[in-house]
Amino acid sequence: MKSIDVKNLIIVVHAFILLTSICSLKNSYAADDSSDDSSSSSETLVKQEINFLNGRQASNVGNYRLAIEYLLKAIEIDQNYAHVYILLGYSHRKLGFNDKAYDYYKIALKLDPRHRGAHEYIGELYLKKDELEKAKEHLKHLDSICFFGCEEYDDLKDSIENFEAQ
Repeated sequence: MKSIDVKNLIIVVHAFILLTSICSLKNSYAADDSSDDSSSSSETLVKQEINFLNGRQASNVGNYRLAIEYLLKAIEIDQNYAHVYILLGYSHRKLGFNDKAYDYYKIALKLDPRHRGAHEYIGELYLKKDELEKAKEHLKHLDSICFFGCEEYDDLKDSIENFEAQ
């Protein structure tokens, strides 16, 4: 009997997950589209993704106002995209609009309660507002989500430790 190469097995499992996700996404957009024109649904999805990617790129280079413009366009297309709300919250937080950032993080967590980035960023926002215990609550959420550790947990933990050292 041949032994199974774990690396190849992991690749196959990831490919399967990716393919089922793509099929599921395609089917959910097709089900939401009331017309028979699947090309318009595809165009809409592409426009949303372009706006999201442009927003992410603008945020990555520190152009938060431009990021917000693109991300708001992405939300006009689909209000159920947690990543867009997280980046909206992040961009608003970086501009000092903490209340608006909080609102966007809460929407993201409502859409995806296990989103690691949302827990990290809202935890950092709580630290900015001097609400240490609320930040620690989100660190606990990350601890339960990240079975083998994750960057978001480590980053929020470091931020909490730095906050406590002040």
